Formats: sequence, C-alpha cells, structure tokens
Amino acid sequence: MSQLEGIKAKMNQLREEREEAMAKFEQLAAKVKTLEAENLAKEQEITSLTHKNQLLETDAEKFETNLRETKEELSRLRQSGTQNEALQRRLQLLEEEAEESDRNTREVNEKLRQTDVKAGHYERKVQALEAAKEQSEEKYEEMSKKYAQVKKELEDFEIQIGNI
Repeated sequence: MSQLEGIKAKMNQLREEREEAMAKFEQLAAKVKTLEAENLAKEQEITSLTHKNQLLETDAEKFETNLRETKEELSRLRQSGTQNEALQRRLQLLEEEAEESDRNTREVNEKLRQTDVKAGHYERKVQALEAAKEQSEEKYEEMSKKYAQVKKELEDFEIQIGNI
C-alpha cells in the first residue's frame, strides 16, 4: 500500500505542477496579447506621426518657398522704395511661421524616434514572452506525458494488486 500511496502522491504533485504550468501559460498568453495590442497601438501612433511629419515637412517647404519669394519681392521693392515696412512685417511673420514649422517638425521627429524606441522595446518584450510561453508549453507537454506515464503505472500496479 505504501508504494501505491507514493504513486498517488506523485500523481497529485504532477497534477499540481501541471495546473501551475497551465496558470503560468494563461498568464503569459494574456500578457502577450496585451503587449501585442500595445505594439499595434504604437505602430498606429508611428504611422500617424509619420503622416503628420510629412504634412509638416510639406508645410515647411511651402513656408520656405513663400519666404524666398517674399524676400525676392522685398528686394525688388527696396529698389523702388515703396511698401518696405509692410513687406518686412510679412517677412517677419513668414520667418516666425517657418521657425514654428521647423520646431513642430523637430518635435514630431523626436516623438517618432521615441515611439520607434518604444516599439523596439515592446517587440523585444513580446519575443521574450513568446519564448517563455513556448517553454511553458513544453513543460506542460512534458508534465502531461509524465502524468500519463504515472497514471498508466498506477493502473498497471492496481491490476497487479487486483491479481494478487
């Protein structure tokens, strides 16, 4: 009977280990899903920031073109000596707009860089969790095989005991 109790204890221990492995597996799977959702959100944010960056760069090019044209116009008007003050104000406003656009472009580029870094970090986390998940699955399969083996041994033992 002592050997039977030992086998039953071993089966209980294996059952507990299997349950712990399953709980860990489910926890890791949930964490992977969360990280994948965060990764998707970050990728969408990158796409959005990239688009915004393109728009800002287009605006910056327009402002620079407008600024260049205004400077040329100002140069021509200086020669004629009329409307100089109005054009200088316009030039100043355009320069301020260009500076603001450059500042916005730099901010968006910085946010894009930070988002790229975060996305890389989350991708590494997802890979690590997937590796942990695979290990848990392998351990679960191993424990299931051990459980089946011990169960078979117990059944064989019970048959032997029954035959005695």
